[in-house]
Amino acid sequence: MGRKVVPCLWDFFYIFAFLSGAFMEYRILFVCLGNICRSPMAEAIMRKMVSDAGMSGRIAVDSAGTSSYHLGDLPDMRMRQFARQCGYELTHRARRVCSDDFSDFDMLIGMDDRNIADLKELAPDPDAEKKIFRMADFTDIHGLDHVPDPYYGGADGFRLVVEMLEDGCGNLLKMLLESLDKKGTCDS
Repeated sequence: MGRKVVPCLWDFFYIFAFLSGAFMEYRILFVCLGNICRSPMAEAIMRKMVSDAGMSGRIAVDSAGTSSYHLGDLPDMRMRQFARQCGYELTHRARRVCSDDFSDFDMLIGMDDRNIADLKELAPDPDAEKKIFRMADFTDIHGLDHVPDPYYGGADGFRLVVEMLEDGCGNLLKMLLESLDKKGTCDS
């Protein structure tokens, strides 16, 4: 006969947290300037990857902008059309990053240097600054140090953004899954 596995209290906590949705092990906020192109696309890509990996109960994803230019707007129509062609649906409404985001999220991931600088300026303390990351640091393709803003460009700009974000989100998810695996569970 096989070994009897006895669940520990921690296992019950994880089950409750998963079922209630009250506990996420990682919360990620993607950030760009207006929250209408790059960051909602990153949110949609990561949300799909997290769901496909069966990790929706453990990894939460959102997006925001550093400006208030487009508050309440849907993502740019061109980005939504391109996203749909790639199998993603963008329904997020633009919002601005706020100081609470630094306590609500474990990672705030900016798309370019301007986003990173704006996030650092908004960070309430040095510990909050440690939560700020650059999206391009997770990408292995195209050799760029930022995810370019496609807003003023053509279709090639949107295609590049999606390629970079799919690559970066895939690498980020792999890193998070490895981290979650290291946490393990207890059995007796």
